[in-house]
Amino acid sequence: MMIIGFPAELKSQEKRCSVLPANVKAYKLLGATVQVQAGIGKHIHVSDDEYAQAGADIVASRETLLTKADLVLSLHKLSDDDLAHVKGNALIVSYLDPFNEREFVTNLCDKNITSISMEMIPRISRCQKMDALSSQASLAGYVMVMQAVNHLDSVLPMMMTPAGTLKPAKVFVIGAGVAGLQAIATAKRLGASVTAFDTRTVVAEQVQSLGAKFLDIDLGETGETGQGYAQALTQEQMQIQQREQAKCIADSDIVITTAQLFGRKPPVLIDSQTIDSMKPGSVIVDMAAENGGNVQGSVATQVVTQSGVTIIGTGYWANGVAKHATQMYANNLQNLISEFWSKEDNKFALDIEDEVQSGCVITHQGQVVNAMLKSIYDANDAKPNDKEEA
Repeated sequence: MMIIGFPAELKSQEKRCSVLPANVKAYKLLGATVQVQAGIGKHIHVSDDEYAQAGADIVASRETLLTKADLVLSLHKLSDDDLAHVKGNALIVSYLDPFNEREFVTNLCDKNITSISMEMIPRISRCQKMDALSSQASLAGYVMVMQAVNHLDSVLPMMMTPAGTLKPAKVFVIGAGVAGLQAIATAKRLGASVTAFDTRTVVAEQVQSLGAKFLDIDLGETGETGQGYAQALTQEQMQIQQREQAKCIADSDIVITTAQLFGRKPPVLIDSQTIDSMKPGSVIVDMAAENGGNVQGSVATQVVTQSGVTIIGTGYWANGVAKHATQMYANNLQNLISEFWSKEDNKFALDIEDEVQSGCVITHQGQVVNAMLKSIYDANDAKPNDKEEA
């Protein structure tokens, strides 16, 4: 019988985890043995007893759990110390950040550990129920608006009172992906006047369907990748975007940036000069602060002030609603495992030729098997040689 292990998350700020009692019951129905590390749900007020009542074995020792598990499911990638205890031929599933964690990926190969990266789940209809990036981004959009409201010194909705009329706050959202659309919807529900921009003009209709205005900037040829992500702009296009959106930013009470490029550093969309043009008391939320930032001057994990403008770069956005974020991520994991569970063999059936697994399986049998990742690694390996030849 396959043992599925759920270690607790080690990051100090992290409140989420990778499994709830309802998921334990589902894994048990598949025929798996479920082991969870003691205290895994303490930050979201789920006791070990609740996991035990659902059918899980509570394991006090993290080392013991990792040593025994055939399948290890977590939110964040395991530490190098953790990998030392994972047995060869085991399968680990979590966010892996494989583009920026090559040393970790190499370690997986050396340990002969098969791995699945939740960031790499293909964005196709079949995978919507497994798409952890989208589920967490949706909650992030909500939380970013809430954080902005907490730092703003005025209300969002228009209020007509005996003491006078309060005008609605102006919110500008840059990027209309999953997070951006949820931010738009949340700000509208709170009564704000919302404008949004995205390099993909095809999303204008979605923005308008939420009651927001779409800022139309002519950037020439733009588009999206096969996975639905925005394509990188040229330097000239970036300059046009920054210039044309500057007036809207200066007139806004809240600006939320959500522009991230898959596997690459996010673009800087708001420079210091534009920040200086904003009204004192305005708020900017930089979703990409942890990865380099969309806003010049934003600081990862911190809230800073520049020219009277509050810039929020705290990150861990979905962590702000940890219980629902855990529910969504745990269900994404469960849907992935259930999709490929073999009832005959009573285990997860690995098939790297499958259209889903070919996109998200990173390492297998001591090698990097993901085609996109291999091409990027090969390109990076070629750069030093190119310089030497030059």
